[in-house]
Amino acid sequence: MLKIVIIIVLLLALTSLASGFFFLMKDGTKSTRLLTSLKYRVSLIVLLIVLVTYGFWTGQLVTSSPWAAIH
Repeated sequence: MLKIVIIIVLLLALTSLASGFFFLMKDGTKSTRLLTSLKYRVSLIVLLIVLVTYGFWTGQLVTSSPWAAIH
């Protein structure tokens, strides 16, 4: 469940990135849509960091890297 939420938040952040690029190319200098897109993107990335940290803290996310098995 947590992995699905993380993927959804990541996709939303990428969508915000794409819309910010579109607003940068098409809008004039007086538009605030680019700043709004940046605010959403930063909020989503903070939420993503919190979710990943929570996942590792609770054990729902684990690493399978070779150096993690060395004690």
